[in-house]
Amino acid sequence: MTGQAKVRVGALYTDLVDDAGLFPPTSLHMDQALARHRRDAEQGNPVLTHRFLCPASRLDRLREAPLRPDRIGLIVDTPEIPPFGELPVDFVEVRMPDDRPVSTFTSRLDLPERVRLFVEVPPRKSVAGVPEGVGLKIRCGGAEPSDFPPAEHLAAFIKFCVAQHVPFKATAGLHHAVRHFDPSLSVDRHGFLNLLVAVCEAVEGRDPLAVLRMTDVGHVVRMAKAVPEETAERARRIMVSYGSCNTHTPLEDLRTLGLIEEDL
Repeated sequence: MTGQAKVRVGALYTDLVDDAGLFPPTSLHMDQALARHRRDAEQGNPVLTHRFLCPASRLDRLREAPLRPDRIGLIVDTPEIPPFGELPVDFVEVRMPDDRPVSTFTSRLDLPERVRLFVEVPPRKSVAGVPEGVGLKIRCGGAEPSDFPPAEHLAAFIKFCVAQHVPFKATAGLHHAVRHFDPSLSVDRHGFLNLLVAVCEAVEGRDPLAVLRMTDVGHVVRMAKAVPEETAERARRIMVSYGSCNTHTPLEDLRTLGLIEEDL
C-alpha cells in the first residue's frame, strides 16, 4: 500500500465484504469483475475480504482468465460440486434443497479440510442438525419484495446462531449501511451495519430486533461506535462476512459515517 492512504478499521469491519461482482444487480462480465477485483486487491482495503465469489457454472471461464484471484468463494448453482482442487477455494456455499436437517445433506459432501462449507437456509428461529464446522447463509433481499425477509425472521435467525455458536454469511440486498426504504420495490432494505450491530446486541444478551428495524442513521452509528472490541470480535466469529456486488459502496458508506479512518 505504498503511496496510498492507510485505512484503519476495528474488528467489527475487518474482512467484512466478499466480492460478488458477478451477481445481480451489478452482473459484471468475468473480465470486468476480475479487473475490478484486481484493483481492489492492489488497494488492499482491510474491510474487503478479497474473496472473489464465483458461481460453479462459471468456474471454467474463471480458469481461462490470465489472472486468478487469491481467494475464491464457490457458489454452487450446478447439480454437483465441480472439481476445484487446483483453485484457491476457501468457501463453498450451497443451497439447502429442503427442510431436512442440515447434517443429512452435508454428510454427502466430500470437501477438502481447508474449505469451509456454508449452507443457505431461510431465516428462521432454528435450523435442525447443523454439524460442527458448518456455517449457514441467509439471503437478505433480491429482485422482488418477497425476497426481503421480515426483521423478525432475521432477529430469530441471529439469536439462534449466537445461542448455538453457528457462524453465518449474508447475501443479497445489503446495498447500504443503514436500513432504508427502496421506492423501486416499495420495501425496506436491510442495512449491513444494522445486521452487524444486531449480532453484537445478541452476543451481549439483548434482543437484536430493534436495531434491525432502525432507520435512524445517527442512532445506528452511535450504537456501532459504542460496541466494545471484545464484543465485535465475538460478533464477527458469528457473522463471517457478506457478499456485495459493489465493493465501493460499503467502503464509501463506512467512510461517510465516520466508522473507518484513513491516514494519509
